[in-house]
Amino acid sequence: MTTDPISDYLTRIRNACMANHRIVEIPASNIKKEITKILFDKGYILNYKFEDDAVQGTIKIALKYHPVNKMPAITKLERISKPGLRKYRSSDNLPRVMNGLGIAILSTSQGVMTDKEARNLNVGGEILCYIF
Repeated sequence: MTTDPISDYLTRIRNACMANHRIVEIPASNIKKEITKILFDKGYILNYKFEDDAVQGTIKIALKYHPVNKMPAITKLERISKPGLRKYRSSDNLPRVMNGLGIAILSTSQGVMTDKEARNLNVGGEILCYIF
């Protein structure tokens, strides 16, 4: 049992990218499924599949690499809000990751979304991670 499942999720993806793996399997939860959907929509991963077992289920993620230099599409994953120190921001103080080249994933009252979507909807929330 991990105390921070989102950090474990990000670490598994980071380790798989560094080892040039094509597919990574992660124990599933609802928030991990939402983060995976965001990563797919923004083009950071090739594909994903949710497999429901009797107990918890798994998420299979196909990682994306550039065809020329074989570098992963995800260069950095950084956990911001941790269980010991939560980081919240209002809608007018949302961060810009690499001047808009990266994304910040937030957990808001209207669900899990990126910083750009939260700005458009004028909602704030807990900053889960930065991805670029």
